[in-house]
Amino acid sequence: MYADKLLDAYKEAKNYIQDKQIAADLGISKQKISGIRNGTCYLTENEAIFLAEATNIDIHEALIYLAADKAKSYKAQRAWADITAKLSRQGFRGLALGMTGLLVFNNPKVQYALCTLC
Repeated sequence: MYADKLLDAYKEAKNYIQDKQIAADLGISKQKISGIRNGTCYLTENEAIFLAEATNIDIHEALIYLAADKAKSYKAQRAWADITAKLSRQGFRGLALGMTGLLVFNNPKVQYALCTLC
């Protein structure tokens, strides 16, 4: 689970010994940290961003892996597994640039501007 990676990276960066120290920084209960560790609870997007920024992990990567952790159906889990495998193989930056390009060129205003230029 990626949430464990974020929690462990934060714990190491802060030289913490116990998860309750992380819980205090996040403003959540130590029971929620325990739930996150055993897979019954999930980090919120804001919590994941806080942990990622504090540990120099790309926040986009953290949010993608967080979404993968939250997948409930088998089909969604398989799709996220494929996406995260591509992230691992190609490096996150390459995929992020590709997704950004896709989003930009799917914008009708950009397509119109490109057609006008041609």
